[in-house]
Amino acid sequence: MHTKKLKGPIADLDVKHKSLLFAELAALAYNEKAEAIKEAKKLGFTTVEYYNIGGAQAYRFMNKVDFVIACRGTEPTQFNDIKADLNAIPTKSETVSYVHSGFKEEVDKIWPRLVDDIIREADTRTVWFCGHSLGAAMATIVASRCTGSAECPDPAELYTYGSPRVGFRKYVRSEPITHYRWQNNNDIVTRVPMALMGYRHDGERMYLNAWGNVRKMSGWQRLKDKWRGLWLGIKKGQIDSFSDHSMTNYISYISTWAEGKENPQK
Repeated sequence: MHTKKLKGPIADLDVKHKSLLFAELAALAYNEKAEAIKEAKKLGFTTVEYYNIGGAQAYRFMNKVDFVIACRGTEPTQFNDIKADLNAIPTKSETVSYVHSGFKEEVDKIWPRLVDDIIREADTRTVWFCGHSLGAAMATIVASRCTGSAECPDPAELYTYGSPRVGFRKYVRSEPITHYRWQNNNDIVTRVPMALMGYRHDGERMYLNAWGNVRKMSGWQRLKDKWRGLWLGIKKGQIDSFSDHSMTNYISYISTWAEGKENPQK
């Protein structure tokens, strides 16, 4: 863990340290419950709840002031996750426009439990959402439903890592929640489903370049940086598009940024 134990509300952290905290919680969502509880307590969370309904999985991390839902991402050994990723047929969302069928179906499984807990436990707490990969897509849809519900308290922010495109343009533009969407260079999952199908990305892009440094770039600059990343990956004997999706890399690079440092650019 790079994040130290919370000494106050998450809202007191700056974007750098919130990005790091939620990256680590998104990674914890892949762990078994006993390990997730142990690590979450180190971060200052006193209550951990594991949701696993029909193969759709998420964690709730809670203390006296904060309530975090971290959705679990794709696990290559789980057929349910692979099926959800591949089912890219658009379907009507619960709010407006269209979303990815597979992602919506995963959220539909756990939404009744999640919304009950959010209404019951989060009334006096600040609500946050995060996730990686499939978990990022699920967190985006859950956050959208929560902001569109009169019963849910309005969530504070959404942090996603390696997120696929989730919905059509009208859908992503309808979400009022502040969303920081992290993309590591050539992360292959951020390229699907194809934009040609009508899908668009949501939120403010937080881009990590080929060396793992945070940069604001134009489309042309990102294109050049992607080719640079592919070449650097080949030199390391890696397929850059897949290695860039690793949650370990996201955490390492964001940790460096949070410390006010940069990775060397050669």
